[in-house]
Amino acid sequence: MDALILTIIATSIPLLLAASGELISEKSGVLNLGVEGMMLSGAVGALGAVLWSGNPYYGILAGALSGMFMASIFSIFTINFMTNQVATGLGLTIFATGLTGLAGAPLVGKTIPSLPKLEIFLLSDIPMIGPILFNQDLIAYFSILIIICTSYFLKYTKSGMILRAVGDDHHSAHSIGYSVKKIRWFATSFGGMCAGIGGAYIPLVLTPHWSEGMTAGRGWIALALVVFASWIPWRIIVGALIFGGITIAQLVGQARGWPIPSQILSMMPYIATIIALTMISGRISKNKSIVPASLGKPFVDSQ
Repeated sequence: MDALILTIIATSIPLLLAASGELISEKSGVLNLGVEGMMLSGAVGALGAVLWSGNPYYGILAGALSGMFMASIFSIFTINFMTNQVATGLGLTIFATGLTGLAGAPLVGKTIPSLPKLEIFLLSDIPMIGPILFNQDLIAYFSILIIICTSYFLKYTKSGMILRAVGDDHHSAHSIGYSVKKIRWFATSFGGMCAGIGGAYIPLVLTPHWSEGMTAGRGWIALALVVFASWIPWRIIVGALIFGGITIAQLVGQARGWPIPSQILSMMPYIATIIALTMISGRISKNKSIVPASLGKPFVDSQ
């Protein structure tokens, strides 16, 4: 049972990171549908860095920088040139899918060392929960820290209030002297960093090799998680664990020969995503206040 829980947690970490970064981006009013592409970039960047250096921790840095690089491309077009955010995000994912397939071709068949587990002294010896919660890798601890810091930042800091103000009414925020474009650049770069690290986690921990499209739609699920969580950070943990559990359930079903076609089992995480979005769409339409009012709208400086 402990092994199953650990596997579910590990599967949920990339979703948790990518969704946390996208939440900050959307809170600033930027809808980035390029999360899948940024995760792919983080995965191939991490794998290449570890093969070059032999150090898995360099893979984390490379994944973060790769995600931020892709986010910067998105920001140039949507924030500076004010292109359509939906179309640009989709284009970014298509571009990144092709680019990472090309860059990753020489890496096929090569494996890398996984991130080591880091035991927390005394806490890892707590019966039942110790080995599960306090014997994880660095990225797993970092993902929880990101959620805590994000929640605190948005709720209790002046900078978080400014970010939310930009997402709710960018013209009003601009009128009192805040740089909407600069704030959105920072938010989108943070989202790219988190997505890149989430992508890096896949070869660094889950599957220590490269295969084209290895994120397998996790970026799209992360986008759905932000809506599932109603733009509230701590709810992302619940959603990530649910979707991680569903992903593992379909793998267990295939391994144990459940009398269900393998194609349907493979569809389970995405069917769950659609069902979750459908269930909460009515609540969102009744309570528009939970959605950042300027989400997806380009900012045009009238001055």
